Amino acid sequence: MRISVQEIAAEVIRSANRDKPADAALREVLRECRELAPFDATEVSRLVFLYYRWHGWIRDERGVDAKMRLARSLAERFQANPASIPMAELRAKAVPDWTAAEMDVSEDWLRSLQREPKLWLRAKRGQGGGLAAKLGAARTLDFPDAVVYEGDTDLFKTPEFHAGEFEIQDIASQAVGLLCDPQPGETWWDACAGEGGKTLHLSDLMANKGLIWVSDRAAWRLQKLKRRTARAKVFNYRAALWDGGAKLPTKTKFDGVLLDAPCSGLGTWHRNPHARWTVTLGDVRELAEVQQRLLAHVAPAVKPGGRLIFSVCTLTRRETTAVADAFSESEPAFERLPLGGPENRSRALASAAHLLKDKMFVAVWRRKN
Repeated sequence: MRISVQEIAAEVIRSANRDKPADAALREVLRECRELAPFDATEVSRLVFLYYRWHGWIRDERGVDAKMRLARSLAERFQANPASIPMAELRAKAVPDWTAAEMDVSEDWLRSLQREPKLWLRAKRGQGGGLAAKLGAARTLDFPDAVVYEGDTDLFKTPEFHAGEFEIQDIASQAVGLLCDPQPGETWWDACAGEGGKTLHLSDLMANKGLIWVSDRAAWRLQKLKRRTARAKVFNYRAALWDGGAKLPTKTKFDGVLLDAPCSGLGTWHRNPHARWTVTLGDVRELAEVQQRLLAHVAPAVKPGGRLIFSVCTLTRRETTAVADAFSESEPAFERLPLGGPENRSRALASAAHLLKDKMFVAVWRRKN
């Protein structure tokens, strides 16, 4: 008997929890539904994320199916008329109660959380227009190599993806790479590289020349990074495990160090609504301490005149301004640079700085000579 899209979405929702985020549960369930058409798989994803996007409104409804129906109705109502959901209601139901004490909760941010996010691609350098034309249902904006995809094709099955012509990467994450502004021939360290999204961008900006050290505490992430770099034809890197401690994976001194630190992820809640209901205030406090330690540990690896970039995809004061201010106070050898200023050589940030808003925090320092 053919299982319905709603039943598959309900299975995902029932299996998701703090230890298994909804996106991981979704991949696991869809892997078992091999005969599901791409359009139906997309609809399953949409139902799951609608459920968590409108969770604050539907939590008292009985049964997963009834909750999904109500979530769909609320989403359609909000799309037709955003003002139909009062701002007071958004503040009370779109995010956890503790959020307001930890950050400036703007009306624009709350509204953006309830909209379905755009799907951003990063084309190879200088090839954004060509990629958009090849894929169709895509368009470029006034931002280097960024493409918004609006179609329903499974992009992972396209020849362009297998040829390494693009990566799926949020626009704010792309802005971080541009802020780093690495030059061909330089030596960089992507200290918390994860699966390598920003590593690939750094390499592209460096025209595959120079060297990038990449590290992470999880071997399985570095294995995924290895597969991604092979597909993208990126070879100017060395990978090493690093547990975040004072003993660094290399004695190299770098022109630039990117610390894309672990964080509470509030800046991703527009595309990862499940996390709104699993992240706690305790996580925020613990992660802020981790970030301060990581900054202190990576700072000695920056050569005189080199730059240190701290980025987090969160918005809490504890994990952003408080961490950056504490580092500046404790490390007089580092000079804080203004974002987009001529000192940090960023050519593109003048047109992209606003894209960091409500998604990421970035601080840049230069080690004094």
